[in-house]
Amino acid sequence: MMRTILAGILLLMATGFGWMGYNWVQGPGGGKWIQEISGGKAFGAPFVLVDQKGAEITEAAFRGQPSAVFFGFTHCPEVCPTTLFELDGLLKQMGDEGKNLRAYFVSVDPERDTPEVMNSYVSNVSDRITGITGSPDKIAAMAKSFGIYFKKVPTEGGDYTMDHTASVLLLKSNGDFFGTIAYEENPETALAKLKRLAKEG
Repeated sequence: MMRTILAGILLLMATGFGWMGYNWVQGPGGGKWIQEISGGKAFGAPFVLVDQKGAEITEAAFRGQPSAVFFGFTHCPEVCPTTLFELDGLLKQMGDEGKNLRAYFVSVDPERDTPEVMNSYVSNVSDRITGITGSPDKIAAMAKSFGIYFKKVPTEGGDYTMDHTASVLLLKSNGDFFGTIAYEENPETALAKLKRLAKEG
């Protein structure tokens, strides 16, 4: 009997820690976690970075119109290209309904993702998405202020990949947190979120 009770407690603890880990890796997954740590807002701290053309870009870019912001890297094998391709497709689907929406792709691997690399990569996917990069310390500070998780993971041969939050962060025109689109979320649900953001944000 005692063993059964202990086993049940251990199972509940494991489930709890597993859920916490999922929320951390997914970052803003469904929006709940980031709302809890930010009081419902996720506009982050002020930043000064550069866009894919090498021009200075600040948090002001996330003001004045609703925005979709995704953190990733150009050497990403699947998640990033898939997310950017799907986001571009959703924006095209919206047509004039989404003309006020802005979309950004922030690199969490600035050591390799120079403005030139970002420009080539993003331009091959979309003309609606703007790439953002900068110095490693500034990128780290920005990502942290937005509640975004990322970590360098060594691979064979001295190379590395990046583990990172796989959700698209949705911001209102005043920079406040609006919601998220999870990786591989149902396209109809994702489209509905973007339409609501364009209308209400």
